[in-house]
Amino acid sequence: MEGRPYYRTIVVSDIHLGTSHSKVNQISDFLRRVDCDRLILNGDIIDGWHLQKSGIGKWKQEHTHFFKIIMKMMEKHGTEIIYVRGNHDDFLDNLAPLRLANLHIVKDYMLESNGKHYFVTHGDVFDKVTTEMKWLAKLGDIGYTLLLWLNSLYNKYRVKRGKPYYSLSQAIKQKVKSAVSYISDFENVLVDFARARQCEGVICGHIHHPENRMINGIHYLNSGDWVETMSALTEDVDGEWRVVYYSDLAGAVPPEEESEQENVLPLISIAS
Repeated sequence: MEGRPYYRTIVVSDIHLGTSHSKVNQISDFLRRVDCDRLILNGDIIDGWHLQKSGIGKWKQEHTHFFKIIMKMMEKHGTEIIYVRGNHDDFLDNLAPLRLANLHIVKDYMLESNGKHYFVTHGDVFDKVTTEMKWLAKLGDIGYTLLLWLNSLYNKYRVKRGKPYYSLSQAIKQKVKSAVSYISDFENVLVDFARARQCEGVICGHIHHPENRMINGIHYLNSGDWVETMSALTEDVDGEWRVVYYSDLAGAVPPEEESEQENVLPLISIAS
């Protein structure tokens, strides 16, 4: 469609479908406003941890609608879909690697961009907390959910007083020494691994912290999340990468019109 942004590659991660804090309507709207050759779903798209605890009843129509949009991208535009497993959708370990037409389910992926090689991973396998102390990771997940709940209450208070949105969790990540150190350690481990694999860059998610910068000669890219930041990575036709935000696109580009479709079941069922 004329006037719609076109990208070689779009990377999104950490949508956490099945949780109350997932910005599923915003990511669906975002994908309806863009065209791309390749869409990388870089982990934690479905929150299997939460669905296993609360039951499949938490799966809503808007979650199914998200996958309808993905299927439409494949069918109408020939978009290649790369689904990289994350720790919250680690049930995909039982399927990966799997290829179904334009859909690839993988544990990690190697992307070539203008002659440069990028190692694509959700990132949890490089996080000692999630790999060696899963119980602590789940405890931290509960704490993060509580923080989001408090954040929601706080921002309702701010909206009533005409103040803009303020992210408590992002503020903590930026100011608390242990959180800053954790992010830095995570980035450095990934950069070192990319260099060992003779890659020029690494693309990840997991820590909900969007980034696009050079670290010790390696291009480090993080797609952020669709719980708070509502961010994605894009690669244009010249191979240039940038972090884009939903707020940059919403209202500026008309969404693609949708035809009436019958309800479809989610592409993947959650293993019990």
